[in-house]
Amino acid sequence: MADQADVENALAALVANAIYPNGTGAASVTGQVCKVYRGYPNPSALDADLAAGIVHVSVMAGDRLVRNVTRYPRQWQVVKPVSQVLSVMVQGVSATFSGTCAVGQLAGVLVNEQTFSYAVQASDSPATVASNLAAMIRAAGWIVNYAGAGLTVPGADRFAARVVAGGGALQEIRRQVQDFKVTMWCPSPMVRDEIAPVIDEALTAVKFMPLADGSAGHMVFAGTATQDGGAETSLFRRELVWAVEYPTTLAQMAPAMLFGTVTAMADAVVLGDFQS
Repeated sequence: MADQADVENALAALVANAIYPNGTGAASVTGQVCKVYRGYPNPSALDADLAAGIVHVSVMAGDRLVRNVTRYPRQWQVVKPVSQVLSVMVQGVSATFSGTCAVGQLAGVLVNEQTFSYAVQASDSPATVASNLAAMIRAAGWIVNYAGAGLTVPGADRFAARVVAGGGALQEIRRQVQDFKVTMWCPSPMVRDEIAPVIDEALTAVKFMPLADGSAGHMVFAGTATQDGGAETSLFRRELVWAVEYPTTLAQMAPAMLFGTVTAMADAVVLGDFQS
């Protein structure tokens, strides 16, 4: 089911795709080094990066309480399968993505017992899929080597990567609207004014944002604010707020199984530990 974390991950991916359309292994569209992540920045790391001219973009839930807007009947809705046009090749602890990207596909990486899944966005390329998965794996504490459309997790004892296409059915059991803040922490007002329109345009272009469970979040612009740190600091901040309406769902065979385990017994086969 969709969760606040799924919405934050999807928003962070849209922001990263806008800033790094060829993945983080290439230069950003504005020329600045940018770090995109969920949550509030670490103050000491932020200060050091701002002094070095590095931009931070954080994505987190807003301060307003979640509003319950449940209004649809509980009915199973078939999720039409899409053609799988993205593929991945695995060699040891490395994965390389290729092909084309289409909404409805789910890319995933298994590192030891941890799974990382990414709902492919319309703005993606194989390089940005690899880049966004690398960011998730790195956020979990793993060392990740990333270049082009490939990633490597040298410390992994067990490694797998797959791409699946969505299908099955979803039943919506709740619907909510929640504010999410996309905040740019910049070293100068010029840098802020250069990067803010790139992110604003990319998010404004999206009306329904695909989520990892096969559903989508409806995005509505909810406001913006600018804050200058003053002469004594090097922090220049811009905040974009989006109200996202997204469902909580039950799933049947959706979106697809990325990873699972099979235990063979004398007279039966037990399936378990599925991750999607």
